[in-house]
Amino acid sequence: MTNGDKMALRFGQLSTDLLIVGGGIMGLWAARFALEAGLRVTLVDADRIASGASGGLLGSLMPYMPDRWCEKKQFQFDALLSLEDEVARLEAETGCSAGYRRAGRLIMLPKPHLRTIALRHEKDAQTAWQTPTRSFAWQVLDQSPFGADWPDPSYTEGGLVHDTLAARVSPRGLTEGLRQVLMASPRCQIIEGAAVTGFDVAQRQALLQDGRKIAYGHVMIAAGIGSFPLLQALMPPQPQPLGMAVKGQSALLQAKIDPTLPLLFLDGVYIVPHDDGRVAIGSTSENHFNEAFTTDDQLERLIERVGIMVPALRDAPVVERWAGLRPKAIDRDPMVGPHPEHPSIIALTGGFKISFGLAHRLAQAALAPLLGTELVGQPFGLPDGFTLRHHLEVASRKK
Repeated sequence: MTNGDKMALRFGQLSTDLLIVGGGIMGLWAARFALEAGLRVTLVDADRIASGASGGLLGSLMPYMPDRWCEKKQFQFDALLSLEDEVARLEAETGCSAGYRRAGRLIMLPKPHLRTIALRHEKDAQTAWQTPTRSFAWQVLDQSPFGADWPDPSYTEGGLVHDTLAARVSPRGLTEGLRQVLMASPRCQIIEGAAVTGFDVAQRQALLQDGRKIAYGHVMIAAGIGSFPLLQALMPPQPQPLGMAVKGQSALLQAKIDPTLPLLFLDGVYIVPHDDGRVAIGSTSENHFNEAFTTDDQLERLIERVGIMVPALRDAPVVERWAGLRPKAIDRDPMVGPHPEHPSIIALTGGFKISFGLAHRLAQAALAPLLGTELVGQPFGLPDGFTLRHHLEVASRKK
């Protein structure tokens, strides 16, 4: 930042090429790619970098089912593959470990009829989960090849699925690596503890809660659940809100579990071995709650259930309990792209449970109209259902 910019900041008149509102996984990737494109970037967060849903514990990178293949499943598939290279590049640049591993996943089939469905998906994966150089499997097995207790056989009456595409990452390791990249750039200014309350679209200025203003060329709204009211204020009243907050709870256990083991999954429960001798488990999905950031008996029941599913975790000490709010857009899928009536304002939010696997690719797509680039041969590289325009159309319909 120049001395002139520093002086302007004192008087609340900072200017930037790209203002990013929100320092979670979406905003961090967007800032990284914008800096690489030569832009001046200001990232503003109401709290601290990665203090919201991006500061959680789980880090599961789960693919969509391989059946009924469509553009959004292809987008996620491409993103899960390209993330591997992006993480390796980030680690080489910073020396930080993002805790990434394509460990695969075991999906428990507790009822025999589930096996029939899984066998159909096995054939689907033989077509959908392929590239010219790589192949991934959705293989139906009778028993776990990773030992009798991973997971307990009582949960596998119908067998298991071994998915070799799934991976995991350390949420805090990845966000810390991205933060270090931004901190090292002279073209990036990070402002923490400053909430953006609205925009003067005509003047291209963001209004901060403390009275400061930031002039921008473009602004990217990547503030998680805080994105929805900021975007909502830019349009006439709608019959439905653009999105909602969904509470999640998870825990981190200390256990002597091989970190190369595949993730375990059953009915929304994730068990994720990490490299540091710890296992993350979660997560709840609560549309209604009283305390957003407090864990409760729902998490305790989850911990108890995991101890039955994996006996080795039954008495594992709980290192940390976590609760937070995840952004779920009105049509569930991510909400990305320029506002139809305000093209200088770009949305980048709403990833809900799939954010960490897609965030880098969504950030590139969000930047595409600003940089005049395309992804995978398509304008902006986005499935139509991921666009802000699509979500605005859904919100305009009466219930």
